[in-house]
Amino acid sequence: MHSETGQAPSRRWADGWKGAPPPLPEPGQLHEAFLWSERRTVRKTATVSLHGNTYQVDPSLALRKVELVFDPFDLTSIEVRWQGRPAGQAIPHVIGRHAHPKARPEQPAPPAPVTGIDYIGLLDTAHDTRLAAAISFAGLADAGQLPGQMTIDEALVIQEAQ
Repeated sequence: MHSETGQAPSRRWADGWKGAPPPLPEPGQLHEAFLWSERRTVRKTATVSLHGNTYQVDPSLALRKVELVFDPFDLTSIEVRWQGRPAGQAIPHVIGRHAHPKARPEQPAPPAPVTGIDYIGLLDTAHDTRLAAAISFAGLADAGQLPGQMTIDEALVIQEAQ
């Protein structure tokens, strides 16, 4: 029960959607949500610079402030927007960097530090110990005759009787 709403969170969630699942974003909307943008002033030569790369834009945008919208992992494809409206693509002119300097690719987690404990060796030793206790041929040799076991003499007597 939530102290401010007086409802359980799951009940409030269900009431908010009237039982229907929440709408899922379209793939294009989802892609747009994760794009980065930066504002730049277009030079009089109709070029704009972004992180060491130079791009050619529409000449009508010369000396205007534009917004460059891009995927931080791919600086070769940049959309230009002026006053919130699309103004075409920025054509790569000089590309020196292909990804934004702050865009770090996903790195796998570093391996766990070495503890010095050989877990596989411990498991192997425990397994061998359990097997040795279950099947002990050394124990059979010391036991003499087991219950139900015949000696050779008894086997010969039974064979002669047949």
